[in-house]
Amino acid sequence: MKVGLFFGSFNPIHIGHLVIANHMVEYSPLDQVWFVVTPHNPFKNKSTLLDNYQRLEMVYRATQDYTKLKPSDIEFNLPQPNYTINTLAYLQEKYPQHQFALIMGEDNLKSFHKWKNYKLILANHDIYVYPRVSEQKVETPFDGHKKIHVIKAPLMELSSTFIRQAIKDGKNVQPMLPQHVWEYLDEMNFYK
Repeated sequence: MKVGLFFGSFNPIHIGHLVIANHMVEYSPLDQVWFVVTPHNPFKNKSTLLDNYQRLEMVYRATQDYTKLKPSDIEFNLPQPNYTINTLAYLQEKYPQHQFALIMGEDNLKSFHKWKNYKLILANHDIYVYPRVSEQKVETPFDGHKKIHVIKAPLMELSSTFIRQAIKDGKNVQPMLPQHVWEYLDEMNFYK
């Protein structure tokens, strides 16, 4: 099985994340997309970042109705700070029957050459890139690379930062969130 790994803090997960992940699983060779919830970096003070398990719960609620989309807490038990190369090595060891690929926005691809062991990642894993809203085409050192596949997913100009601020400002964000996530946020009074 070919699994796409969609890394993020998902603070909160929103419909933009689901649209991109679902598009990847329907319009690329990926069989599943795993939402890898990135743990809180203990060396960073992020007062707006919810607890790891609260964010995982939101991802679980957001994906429960989609058989090809799965939550993952795989990084919670890895030493921090963690690097993608370590997560990939751990996953290959734990699930040798799966083939893992990365999913990233084209803005992240621009700085991919700064990632730890990025050449090793590229040698062993495909990367599926979705477009981001930008004024011009994003030039990267990887244009035309055989392991990098640009998928023409819908452009989603929606961010977790915007949603958190809107909640704080008392705005209605319900249409931007999966219903189960909205109910959880509302019940728990998050971001207010």
